[in-house]
Amino acid sequence: MPIYEFYCEACHTVYSFFAKTVNTDKRPDCPDCGRSELERQVSLFATTGEAKEPGDTDDLPVDGSKMEQAMESLAGEAATLNEDDPRQAAQLMRKLSHETGLQYGSGIEEALGRMEAGEDPETIEAEMGDRLESEDPFVLPSTGGTGSPRGANRLRRPPRRDETLHEL
Repeated sequence: MPIYEFYCEACHTVYSFFAKTVNTDKRPDCPDCGRSELERQVSLFATTGEAKEPGDTDDLPVDGSKMEQAMESLAGEAATLNEDDPRQAAQLMRKLSHETGLQYGSGIEEALGRMEAGEDPETIEAEMGDRLESEDPFVLPSTGGTGSPRGANRLRRPPRRDETLHEL
């Protein structure tokens, strides 16, 4: 008795559907919004390897080995960082961006600029905390094209996974 997974773009959610028989043609409606154009997903029934922790960087547009190399090269600098100098922390974050190719979102950029100017990180956090929590921290590197809608190059968060097993 197979379980099929379908993605609803409108809800940005993956749903699981239980089928009493093999049925590769049927497409259910979205359990939340009723949309009928769900996309069938390839679902894995088993995986091997290391367990992932929340916050892993697999969803970032950066080669994992490149990120690991950057982190290793900056680890020594981070260990000797003067916690009383926000400029040093901002410089370290700029180096990470440069070595990985990641670009920060507008909120992080503004906070880094303020740190580079010597402002107290706690003051920045108090004033910008809500904005920093609500914005995506990274944007995809620009491709040089023009005319893309504002925010179109933002990283999209992984879809939510509905834990309910629905009937197909």
